Amino acid sequence: MTHVSVVIPCYRSVQTLPALVERLLVVLPTVASMFEVVLVVDGSPDGTWEVAQGLADRHETVRALLLARNYGQHNALVAGIRCARYDTVVTMDDDLQHPPEEIPKLLAGLRPDLDIVYAVPYTGTHGFIRNLASRSLKIGLSGRFGEATGQDICAFRAFRSFLRESLDGVAGPHTLIDISFSWATMRVGTVRVNMERRPVGQSNYTVPMLIRHAVHVMVGYSTIPLRLVTYAGLLVGALGAVLLTVFLWNYWWGDSTLKGFTSIASMISLFASAQMVALGIIGEYLGRIHVERMGRPTYIVRERSESHGPRLSTAPEVNTDTLIRPGVGVHER
Repeated sequence: MTHVSVVIPCYRSVQTLPALVERLLVVLPTVASMFEVVLVVDGSPDGTWEVAQGLADRHETVRALLLARNYGQHNALVAGIRCARYDTVVTMDDDLQHPPEEIPKLLAGLRPDLDIVYAVPYTGTHGFIRNLASRSLKIGLSGRFGEATGQDICAFRAFRSFLRESLDGVAGPHTLIDISFSWATMRVGTVRVNMERRPVGQSNYTVPMLIRHAVHVMVGYSTIPLRLVTYAGLLVGALGAVLLTVFLWNYWWGDSTLKGFTSIASMISLFASAQMVALGIIGEYLGRIHVERMGRPTYIVRERSESHGPRLSTAPEVNTDTLIRPGVGVHER
């Protein structure tokens, strides 16, 4: 049996965190000889830290980190992954959409020839618009991982801990661990699992946030937008050359009056628009360079809470009747 660290970024999860940890403490002893659960509270404004701290005090296999402010999910994951002690790391959300009971499938799918395995749901777990936006973002990541797995990237993943070395150069507020992992390995696989609808609350990832995330992926980790600006410039330049040829042809054949003010004004607007888009993309890159030069931290740990006893795999006594599951004790939304 392997040794497993489960890293969970936590934000507004007062109602779901106790049930999630309870279910993890039932499942993990069946697949790991030694394990730990690392709860990273990402500056949550509610009582999530108090709940995580209480769980760490009660269970010797649970550790809790409180970040100084809200840094974002991926930054919180970096903090937790760097603190993980064991050779296999599992990351998952705190809202019970990623069932702990599916972790054995992930670990079984992490074959010797693979370094990271992503969980792929049988069906979408969000609304149509959200699933469409999420799918579009994953298509944009396909160039990093390949068409087969790039579209299946998920926050529910299992990977070998040596991949954390790819995070050593990560600094600043803009972090995407999947991009960092893609620089370290191409040995990526997927496993089909059952996903659940979150029993309480709503997702913090909205469609506008996913759009900003997509822009961050394209600008922060790729030069494709700059290449597109170059291609657009060449295209507009070719169009201008064609117009110049047409005007000269008309002039040589005696038509010295330039007609069509509307078409000329439209072309000027087109050229001006292309220039503004180009300047905007270049400005986005310059702005990110400026932000990186400001030295903003990826995260700062304000407080830690953990037991200092031995990390045993024995499962505590759990009243499974109290575990939150869809349709049991709460209403699905």
